[in-house]
Amino acid sequence: MTHDNKDIPPCMIYVDKEGKWFHKGAPIIHRDLLALFYQSLDLDENGEYIIKFKDQICRLDVEDTPYVVQGTDLVPGSSPGQKDRFVLRLIDHSEEDLVPETLSVGPGNVPYCKIRGGKFKARFSRASYYQIAPHIQEDTETGQYFLALNEKRYYFEGGTPK
Repeated sequence: MTHDNKDIPPCMIYVDKEGKWFHKGAPIIHRDLLALFYQSLDLDENGEYIIKFKDQICRLDVEDTPYVVQGTDLVPGSSPGQKDRFVLRLIDHSEEDLVPETLSVGPGNVPYCKIRGGKFKARFSRASYYQIAPHIQEDTETGQYFLALNEKRYYFEGGTPK
């Protein structure tokens, strides 16, 4: 079913750049309700955020992205042949492995990555960025920055984190 974005009514929900949700200006803090919203989150064909629940659909007003990386943990490979990995702790209380190939830098040198199989973009909080920063290096030949992991270089697309 194809929708013109104008046909989708607004949810009257705003998500700020820190991933905080508001309904008509009031903060939404109920964890179960937020979990339901995250489970129902989708993108329309224009890449706009929508909530699809049962047969209802509405458009979100999102400042940046609803997903924010709250923390990152480097998990060393526990056995021979197993690689080190970063585990992302997301604002919806879920965790998933960082796919380092999806790292990018947005306006204001804010780092992002893709999550949920590449469907959604997640913004790194300042704290989570500082947790991976010791693993970020500069390529002295190109001036580009990359994440060093498992003896590979994963370059940030779109700019350089500072």
